[in-house]
Amino acid sequence: MVSGGLHPPTAVVVLVAAILIAAGWMLWRRHRERTHGFLSDVDRATYETLHTVSLAAKPLREGLTEDGATRAARHLLDMLHASAVAVQGVPRTLAWVGAGEHHREEVREHTASVIRDGQTVVIPTGRLSCDDLECPIRSAVVAPLVVDDLVVGALAAYAPESSAGLARATEEIAGWASSQLQLAELGRERTRAMEAELRALRAQISPHFVYNSLAAIASFVRTDPERARELLLEFADFTRYALRTGGAFTTLSEELRNVERYLVLEQARFGDRLSVSLLIAPEVLPVQVPYLAVQPLVENAVRHGLAGKTTPGTLTLEARDLGAEAEIVIEDDGVGADPERVRAALDGGADGENVGLGNVDARLRQVYGDEYGLVIETAPGAGTKVSFRVPKFAPSLHQGGASVVR
Repeated sequence: MVSGGLHPPTAVVVLVAAILIAAGWMLWRRHRERTHGFLSDVDRATYETLHTVSLAAKPLREGLTEDGATRAARHLLDMLHASAVAVQGVPRTLAWVGAGEHHREEVREHTASVIRDGQTVVIPTGRLSCDDLECPIRSAVVAPLVVDDLVVGALAAYAPESSAGLARATEEIAGWASSQLQLAELGRERTRAMEAELRALRAQISPHFVYNSLAAIASFVRTDPERARELLLEFADFTRYALRTGGAFTTLSEELRNVERYLVLEQARFGDRLSVSLLIAPEVLPVQVPYLAVQPLVENAVRHGLAGKTTPGTLTLEARDLGAEAEIVIEDDGVGADPERVRAALDGGADGENVGLGNVDARLRQVYGDEYGLVIETAPGAGTKVSFRVPKFAPSLHQGGASVVR
């Protein structure tokens, strides 16, 4: 008869193995608990450093302001392991974080040569005197903060004694902080460029549209006063929106409402020669888009696609839901255009025709990236289709990107 089970020697071996496995498991669990979920102390230190860097980056991206410098300095102090950190602007001290704040008034003197010459300076141990025997501030390393090859301030690390390690660390962190300030300046330049583009677009639209709209309204004053009144109100609402001093972004719903005003006025002018088809997905109406991103494209389709057509024409405006993105499509069955001339308009070489194409394309690329520029399909006699996509959620629009246009 064959019975199941293990022979005694084999059972002892299995028992010992089980005990060793259990002991190893417990030791591993304790190690995990000690390192708070990290595989090693090195992993934990790496994570903490990267986390501190990310915390310091955000206030620096706002530029060299007193509030931003103070918030960033708290994290820079942790990175440098110094006794105190100071940030000097031109010409005032923006922040002191750490021990010995009674030395704050000396920061301007300590950083003067660094801001003037753009070179790191080490103030050796003993050069900084203090009546407080408990104060740890006895030496410093001062490194320049540079944006566009211009020294805009200085970072000073204070400690009981200077060292080569503190000097290298301060220089490296000052260089990293300078790169964040450079990004902040690039953001401001992008905003200024967008605002200038928008002002140019307003000036470009107004002369063309005002004359034609008023002429259309005037034609109804005697024959249909009520229609003239309605058109005048639409014109007032249109110009109020086009010349507003609100943000550089709006919802697609607001933008399309203004397009509707524009088309009502143009239909009053063209009559049965202009048919309009609107296909709008309700899901995309709350999406944020650059202000005056759609209307100039519609105006271009009417003025240069349909106005020159001898037979009635149709303009189709679609707003599609593409999941993470919204797509806006403006299509006309008008006279079309030479692709080379359209390409020139996008490159900024337009001669007054294709109004708004280059402007809208540039602003879309500035906000969302080059992959979000205009896509144009056209040929002489074949009509024109213009489309662009926007993300349904763009972080830059929710972190101060929606700047005010004055």
